[in-house]
Amino acid sequence: MNTPLAEALSVVLLVAVLAWAVVRPKGLPEAALAVPAAAVVIATGAISLDHARAEAASLGPVVGFLAAVLVLAHFCDVEGLFTACGAWMARRAAGSPGRLLVAVFVLASVITAVLSLDATVVLLTPVVLATAARAGVRARPHLYACAHLSNTASLLLPVSNLTNLLAFGASGLSFTRFAALMALPWLVAIAAEYLVLRRFFSDDLTLSVPSPEPGGAPRLPLFALITVACTLAGFVVASTVGVDPAWVAAAGALVLAARALVRRKATPVSVVRAASPAFLAFVLALGIVVRAVVDNGLADALGHALPGGEGFPALLAIAALAAVLANLINNLPAVLVLLPLAAPSGPGAVLAVLLGVNIGPNLTYAGSLATLLWRRIVHHHGHDVELGEFSRLGLLATPAALVPAVAALWLSLQVVG
Repeated sequence: MNTPLAEALSVVLLVAVLAWAVVRPKGLPEAALAVPAAAVVIATGAISLDHARAEAASLGPVVGFLAAVLVLAHFCDVEGLFTACGAWMARRAAGSPGRLLVAVFVLASVITAVLSLDATVVLLTPVVLATAARAGVRARPHLYACAHLSNTASLLLPVSNLTNLLAFGASGLSFTRFAALMALPWLVAIAAEYLVLRRFFSDDLTLSVPSPEPGGAPRLPLFALITVACTLAGFVVASTVGVDPAWVAAAGALVLAARALVRRKATPVSVVRAASPAFLAFVLALGIVVRAVVDNGLADALGHALPGGEGFPALLAIAALAAVLANLINNLPAVLVLLPLAAPSGPGAVLAVLLGVNIGPNLTYAGSLATLLWRRIVHHHGHDVELGEFSRLGLLATPAALVPAVAALWLSLQVVG
């Protein structure tokens, strides 16, 4: 296939795959179009078979890790971890919408960093909805906190987000150095999000409501907490000895899944379903379609626009470009496109890309898969999310979090090295 035709075909297919993921006609999974689209770009020669195999091989460990984390988070929920989180939020709030927002920020930030953004979207969001209803407060500020923090609070660890895993591999950093460099940007971005949401929903957060009757505190799921703590420690050890984090995540998931199977709280089918095979197929297929777009000219165009170096102006420009691209083509394709271009400039440039693709998607629904999933979950629970309100909040929160986070990254690079 000649280059102009291959470029046009790959771009059209990428747009179609992303549009399908946003709309999901008749509730069909994202993979229903992504897998055939990947087959088409291979069959027509828009991407060579060797490049398709290389892309699948590079994404294989990332997809394996994602599957393991999804299973780990699901069985943490089975153990009662998120029920305990809801009870803690209710006690901490004591009927105050402002205190509930603080509690949501704390839990969503920690859960996103440790169990990945999917746990915040899929498991914490319904708990927050139920907690707000029991407390008699308006749910909007707390729902938007879950959406924004599923993206912004995923900056801290290599395992917090699929985009982080890709950036971790491209950066050449160890697990601990990655976390050390991203700790300050993570804190700064979360603080900025809190200030913006507090101001934006000031009317909802100043309503006076009676304090609910205290209920019995559920049992703290110590086994799940110990398993998660051991898994995190395993990530650090694995990084020092060169073991892929997917194996550590798989070990943690296997422990909790085996416990649930033995106690008859799960079946082999439910374990497989928890890994979301259709979504994993979507990620692999999307990577192949994006690689076809990159091979057919997008990399050359972005290569001219992406600045080099790791000074503050360069890092800010890289992060801004990544944020814009994430909202145009989704953050996962954006990071796949930009990482090979940023990596030669050093780990600082790679992490700036990560800031852009993790914070930037708060601007639009289509910016990240997590936001799309969050919207479906909110609608499923009977709450409407207005596009205008989402966009207005995003226009305020995204630059307010992105610019100071880039400054914090630049400072971390000077201190940590």
